[in-house]
Amino acid sequence: MTSRVLLVDDDPAIREALGQSLELEGLEPVLAGSYVAAKDWLTPDFDGVVVTDIRMPGRDGFFLLDHARTVDPDLPVILLTGEGDIPMAVKAMGMGAFDFLEKPCGPRPFLAVVKKALKSRALVLENRRLARVVEKGDAAERMLFGQSVMARELRAQVRQIAHAGTDALISGERGSGTSKVAEVIHLLSERAARPFVKQPSGVLDADGLGRALEAAEGGTLYLDEVGRLAADVQAALLGHIEAGLNLRILAGTTKALDEEVAAGRLQEDLFYHFDVMAVRIPSLRERSEDIPILFRHFVAQACEQANLPQPEIGQQVIAGLMAQDWPGNARALMNAAMRFAMGLSDAVDDKGQGLAEQMAQVERSLLIAALQRHEGRAGETALELQLPRKTFYDKLARHGLRAEDFRTT
Repeated sequence: MTSRVLLVDDDPAIREALGQSLELEGLEPVLAGSYVAAKDWLTPDFDGVVVTDIRMPGRDGFFLLDHARTVDPDLPVILLTGEGDIPMAVKAMGMGAFDFLEKPCGPRPFLAVVKKALKSRALVLENRRLARVVEKGDAAERMLFGQSVMARELRAQVRQIAHAGTDALISGERGSGTSKVAEVIHLLSERAARPFVKQPSGVLDADGLGRALEAAEGGTLYLDEVGRLAADVQAALLGHIEAGLNLRILAGTTKALDEEVAAGRLQEDLFYHFDVMAVRIPSLRERSEDIPILFRHFVAQACEQANLPQPEIGQQVIAGLMAQDWPGNARALMNAAMRFAMGLSDAVDDKGQGLAEQMAQVERSLLIAALQRHEGRAGETALELQLPRKTFYDKLARHGLRAEDFRTT
């Protein structure tokens, strides 16, 4: 999230006061007393906005505005003017300033303008990121959302499997999106221009398998819930694989296939064929930090499809979402987003909790997810969460958690 504010004022008292207002609002102030101290922060992808006084010794706020416009014409710059200095404000807007404020200004109008500028900046940066993705043609970035470590690792695995070109197994809990991952693998592969065929395994007979293989010739066949293939269809599929096929087969499952093999419901040879190249989709409870990103995407998608105005997604809504386990994963979150977009009051279940209780649950879920990623290694977990050791252990104690309970060996 874009939250950085480069605050430039030669008056230390004003600089500190405004900086404190930003900090109390959860924003990230970067304080500078002059143009020289501020200019090196400005880059084409600076993830924030600029607030600068106009009247400063040496190079003034207009000079900084001009420099910012040269570096990035879309970078919002808010100018602070003296009381009643209308000509200067007009000049500022004419030079491309985002807005101006008269000094002294109270926290409320100051923060309102800053937040508006940050929202504008976030939109610009996101549009640039999406444009780069489209230019690169990276289906993993376009279709597999999330900024958590697990989400990034998933995209990296998907790219690796796509380029390998071999048959593969995609596993994940119900609603996690195994078919979407299969489609991304196809789009990133050399077979992208050829057909992508999805087929539920439970309804296939030997003839149906033959027709599916024919339809996917040269492309990719995705077998959903491969563990449900009938015994004779499993044998037929192995026969086709051994004979050689001009296509790729991706198998999806929400079950532990080794257990299906042990129970005699899946042929061992078929399991090992697909398990050589495998990817597991992490559940939402393992990467809860991705929930806000996914929810906002699903809400925007639903509003676009239904031609609805996009509703405001407040922090209490996000806290309510993150306080849930989401056993239905992305599919359940998408359903909640659709209901939220339509204005249904039960779309986000906050379980009657206040914001403080919800935020405590959010914090607990983030701690659990990080401990799981690092298999209970406290030092690595605290480092990822950017917490001092003592603060980290205090939080564990507060939530009744122990790092050793997450160790796998």
